[in-house]
Amino acid sequence: MTKASGMLTTLAMAAGFAALVVSNAVAEDSSAAATYKDIEATLGSVPSFFKAFPESGISGAWAEFKGIQLNPKTELNGKTKELVGLAVAAQIPCGYCIYFHTAAAKANGATDEEIREAVAMAAVVRHWSTVLNGMQVDFPQFKQEVDTAMAAAKAKSQ
Repeated sequence: MTKASGMLTTLAMAAGFAALVVSNAVAEDSSAAATYKDIEATLGSVPSFFKAFPESGISGAWAEFKGIQLNPKTELNGKTKELVGLAVAAQIPCGYCIYFHTAAAKANGATDEEIREAVAMAAVVRHWSTVLNGMQVDFPQFKQEVDTAMAAAKAKSQ
């Protein structure tokens, strides 16, 4: 290959790559616009936190949010998902997430007592995690003891 031929090949590849980038950018823009329309149709508006997300990824972020959190056909019902979300948010801690998941849990029928219990469970898990990790409890022994306790509980319940 001559130097001129190699340069033409490089230019052609660069032009092709540039065209691909531009076409992907246009696709992302239209995908973002379509996603914002779907968010508005689903939620009644487009909350600012969705607008703050990069347009190049909003379609995927919304698909995940809608497909798991808002999907009524998952294995966990909406109330359970939001109580789990609240428990995690309390552990992070994230005031935004705590507010959101508390409101969403209530919207999904959670009572104030269920909300308090979810947060208390988060605290119990954090407490025992601190003890187990800080005391460096032997993990294989721990697993064996848990399995023994679960078998005993199952036998008792029958």
